[in-house]
Amino acid sequence: MTESTQTPASPKRRFALWQGAAALSTLALVPLATGAMATVDASTTDEISRFMDVFLEVKSNYVEPVTDDKLIEGAINGMLASLDPHSGYLDARGFSNLRTQTDGEYGGLGLSVTMEDGVVKVIAPTADTPADKAGIKSGDYITHINSELIFGLTLDEAVEQMRGRPGTTIDITVVREGQDKPLELTLTREIIDLKPVKWEVNGDVGVLTVASFSADATTDLRAAMLAVEKSLGRKPRGWVLDLRSNPGGLLDEAVGISDLFLERGEIVSQRGRKKGDIERYFAEPGDLAGGAPVVVLIDSGSASASEIVAGALQDQHRAVVMGERSFGKGSVQTVLPLTDTTALRLTTARYYTPSGRSVQEGGIDPDIQVPQLTDPDYASRPKFRESDLRRHLINEKKVDDGLLEKDEKADPRFTATAEELKAKGIEDYQLHYALQTIGRISPTAPRMAQGKAPAAKPTRRN
Repeated sequence: MTESTQTPASPKRRFALWQGAAALSTLALVPLATGAMATVDASTTDEISRFMDVFLEVKSNYVEPVTDDKLIEGAINGMLASLDPHSGYLDARGFSNLRTQTDGEYGGLGLSVTMEDGVVKVIAPTADTPADKAGIKSGDYITHINSELIFGLTLDEAVEQMRGRPGTTIDITVVREGQDKPLELTLTREIIDLKPVKWEVNGDVGVLTVASFSADATTDLRAAMLAVEKSLGRKPRGWVLDLRSNPGGLLDEAVGISDLFLERGEIVSQRGRKKGDIERYFAEPGDLAGGAPVVVLIDSGSASASEIVAGALQDQHRAVVMGERSFGKGSVQTVLPLTDTTALRLTTARYYTPSGRSVQEGGIDPDIQVPQLTDPDYASRPKFRESDLRRHLINEKKVDDGLLEKDEKADPRFTATAEELKAKGIEDYQLHYALQTIGRISPTAPRMAQGKAPAAKPTRRN
């Protein structure tokens, strides 16, 4: 599980994009408004009375004594779970975990997971973590931990069992669709120190991998781009921005990373319950890449903040988006502290790309769909996305994208097998294809334009 939040240091720092136990989310940490009680009316009083009737009956007649705090916490969890997969109650442990993971370091396996029908389902493993090295894939089900069935546990309880002291081992049972038998894996827990950015030079192309949008990701990416230029002794022919299996992170960092490649224009907007409740984020002048070609790689594990960056660069015609359709997480969660150690995580808004698209359910469609042919299980393994979560928010403009991923005719470019590609020394076909695409662009070709500039610099409004 990956969770992240922190107390904001500035108004802009309030919002964070988060992928965690329940799903991938956007968070804000704000005081709980007592004015909400003004919405309580006579019908609310009747319903509260009904709740108290049930509470007292359970308290008096359940087969075993039950404490008040257990009943109340269960009621709160049930209420929030009935709304959507991202709203929830954070007890002391959950709230502490959320804060810890904002710093990008925690002990565990490096998994982002959700709960489906009482079973833990993998959203994505984090690169270079024990889960990733063990070969755990998106869509896998974890059924047993240390030979104990975990069906019926809450997600937090299951995640707590997966965490532990670094260096200790854990046995997990994984069920994967298409496999005849469960996979029995032994993993060694590590400190999951999420280094948000890695870079390399491939030929004359800079490859930038953003694993998470944790604090300082923008600063790290800026430094990585300068390191690429220093390594080459000049500016690269182009850039590959790899956001695959990136579950999200802080909104500020999504905006900042988008801004590194943009001269102007909107990056993302948030729209709340009320018609006028809109907040917009814009790029500031200065494209650090100098207009050089950019390819953004995404897959079904790219979510939330990743989708903001991909959507912004796609809508602003600044990059070619490649890979497969992203996860489709387009809602904002606000953290409402109840005490110093507990809080609510409540869905309060949706976010939109510059063209006004909501990625909720549908995700970001790549400009060029490129399968990961070097993954032998790619074709048979089911894709897991936001639309698969129970009670997910419905996109107001519902579009059935099923046919886009069900092309009856095989693309002649993508017929090679994993074995054939491996024999040619190709370990990552999607990255290979992105590098080839940039390599086909002449170094003397005109730089990528962003489109016509607006007449005046827009300002943010709430």
